[in-house]
Amino acid sequence: MKLWTINTHSLLEQDYERKLQDFAAAVFEEKPDIIAMQEVNQLHISDNVKVNGDNHVCRAVKLLEDKGVGYYWHWLPLKLGYSKYDEGLAIMSRTKITETDEFPISGASDYTNWKTRKILGIKTDGLDDWFYTVHMGWWNDVEEPFCEQWERLKKHISVKERVWLMGDFNSRADVRNEGYDLVTNDGFYDTYLLAAEKDSGITARGSIDGWSESGLNKARIDYILCSEKINVKSSRVIFNNQNYRAISDHYGLEIIL
Repeated sequence: MKLWTINTHSLLEQDYERKLQDFAAAVFEEKPDIIAMQEVNQLHISDNVKVNGDNHVCRAVKLLEDKGVGYYWHWLPLKLGYSKYDEGLAIMSRTKITETDEFPISGASDYTNWKTRKILGIKTDGLDDWFYTVHMGWWNDVEEPFCEQWERLKKHISVKERVWLMGDFNSRADVRNEGYDLVTNDGFYDTYLLAAEKDSGITARGSIDGWSESGLNKARIDYILCSEKINVKSSRVIFNNQNYRAISDHYGLEIIL
């Protein structure tokens, strides 16, 4: 099984059309089983939010269909971003999605509040695993601290079988006693550390949204975590101008089981 996660930054990206094509071409070549996506946007045209024709995941799936590769998908709008986008989460799956799970993890719930956050999970045909795409807040956020969001998330998924948390955790692996340690000390395994083969794991390099004032440089902040210790064949960074051209202010992450 091959799993991907990527914070797409989608419509906010310069040269977006080229990057959308690059994303679809990479998916066509690699055919990952599950793709967890964050910051999956479309233009906001109505308060009654529905999928628009410019929705990032919808367009990506259509490009793949045109190439003869089918994906099931689910998109969850979360909030109004930059006053003009419906920003959401999405998951793509090669096999049929049999169940979905949507749950708020932030105290904020107003669609116009940019700190509103939820998680989106799916189950697929033939598997008992739950796959979640996750976009967490920051550790030191006074209004929406990471630890409170994590407690809500952890409680919600505690009744489920094997769980995968895939996405942008806004928490550095090299900083102790903050979000990364909290999650891994609560029983979630970092598949990067479990992988028999791995690269640097760096998914954020230089200035990215939300970290522009922190001096972030070469950090792991995007993860694929599992509630069980499993055998991971490999972990590699993708869309980093080495394994496919960059398509976002984040690099992506791939693991193969």
